[in-house]
Amino acid sequence: MSADSHPTLPPVRLPSDAELAREALAAPLFARAVRLARWAGPDTRVDIGGELVAAQLPEAVALLGLDAADEDSAGHAGQAWRVAVDTGLVDVTEPEEDAAGPGEESGPDTEFGTAEPGEDLALLTSGTPGDVLDLWLAALDTVLADAAVPALDDLVDALDAGGEIDFEQLDWNPRREADFLDGVLANLYLLAVAEGGTADGPVPLPVLAASMVVPDDMGDPTDAVLEQVSDAMMRLDDQFRQLEPIGLVVFRPVDEELMAEADDEEFLAGAGAGGVADEEDVARYGMVRLTPLGLYGIRARMLEAGVEAPAVGDLADKGADVLLDAVSHYSEGAAQAEIEHWLADRPVAAAVAELLAAARGADPGAPLRRLRCQQALAQVGGGAGGGDDGAAAAEAAAEAEQAVRAVLDDPELGGLARVWLAERGVAGVPAPDGAMVFWLTVDTIAAQLAADGEDEARELPLLIESLTAHHTGFFDQAWRVEHPATAYVLEAMGRLHPDKKAAKEARKAAFKARSRGV
Repeated sequence: MSADSHPTLPPVRLPSDAELAREALAAPLFARAVRLARWAGPDTRVDIGGELVAAQLPEAVALLGLDAADEDSAGHAGQAWRVAVDTGLVDVTEPEEDAAGPGEESGPDTEFGTAEPGEDLALLTSGTPGDVLDLWLAALDTVLADAAVPALDDLVDALDAGGEIDFEQLDWNPRREADFLDGVLANLYLLAVAEGGTADGPVPLPVLAASMVVPDDMGDPTDAVLEQVSDAMMRLDDQFRQLEPIGLVVFRPVDEELMAEADDEEFLAGAGAGGVADEEDVARYGMVRLTPLGLYGIRARMLEAGVEAPAVGDLADKGADVLLDAVSHYSEGAAQAEIEHWLADRPVAAAVAELLAAARGADPGAPLRRLRCQQALAQVGGGAGGGDDGAAAAEAAAEAEQAVRAVLDDPELGGLARVWLAERGVAGVPAPDGAMVFWLTVDTIAAQLAADGEDEARELPLLIESLTAHHTGFFDQAWRVEHPATAYVLEAMGRLHPDKKAAKEARKAAFKARSRGV
């Protein structure tokens, strides 16, 4: 499989659908939408567009337990109603614009439309967790669309003398705004999965804004760029306030006192994420992270857009060849988690035999597959302790041992089989001959280079130095090893070995290996 065929995003670790569905139902905005859907009935009246009539908003506010004295409560109730309508939790019949006949006054049945609980409402109690999540995703679409609309103050400022919105003055492009918000959320997602597949650490709002504004190749941002970062940060502050109630993010808004106290220059310096060192000061500029439900939601939108966004557990029903090939490009932690999922529902002996068979090969990716296979085998029967868990681990190890012993004479797998058996203190394991030791050494270094890259493999020089120090005449033997990566490994050792004399010997050995076609 070529490198281009592997996903560009690391895998995300998500809770079960049942846990995510519980999170969705507990999200304040979604919970309000559900309550309003159950409240809807014969006396509910809507305007054109399906909005609740103004006269019924106080009742909706009271039903939701919102503060009637708070001027924002009616808006919160109205938003929850829109979510209920857009998700199908409520079915509305809109009024006809000229329902009354000539000379007739519009009555209550012609002036307003009606609403009733939608069919999808029943899915919240009788459906699957997936049904609940589908409804939540529909609600998320509504909230994201609302968040991309300009703030009310901006709309008021853009009104012309005739009461029409001057879109040129507003400088608002719906597609551009939606793309900006999608890009921000994608960056948040990437930061989360890059840290191991979860969203534990919050991201400073200035950093997130800068990621959307500051060019990658720019050194110190100019004042104009810093001002753009500040503007983007304030847009995001408003948008994340709207996104938090649907359960997408955990958000600490920009400190309003900070905005009031700081002059423009100080605020821009902080917004540029370069002028604030104190952790608490950074937090005052706003902090945000995706929730597990948020990770699920953004991943679902990415998948819908055709982006390959893997999740840990995706490979549970795939073969060992697919598993090892995929996890070869995962971080160590993500690879371990994926392997745990894969092993969970398989008979131990069959799983081990399948892993070992998939680890064979002379292609460039084979050494890293064998390394991941070794990591997978380490999880089989590795449990300690007493009781049922200890007995189960011992039984699994015994089953695995038979499959591992079966490859002791295999030239590609015999070395890793001996390592696994030795680590468990198994008796009667034949010692490897010199050829196998050198082959396993080349294979291990090739795997480490493939996993980390030469620039990132910080521990590799120490490993190389240790190997050559403990094997007299190492390079005199190494160039003869019948391994496809021998010359490549020796060339890397020539670049990485901290001792100049040994590095020169490695380069000579690499030349010999190339000359004999190894």
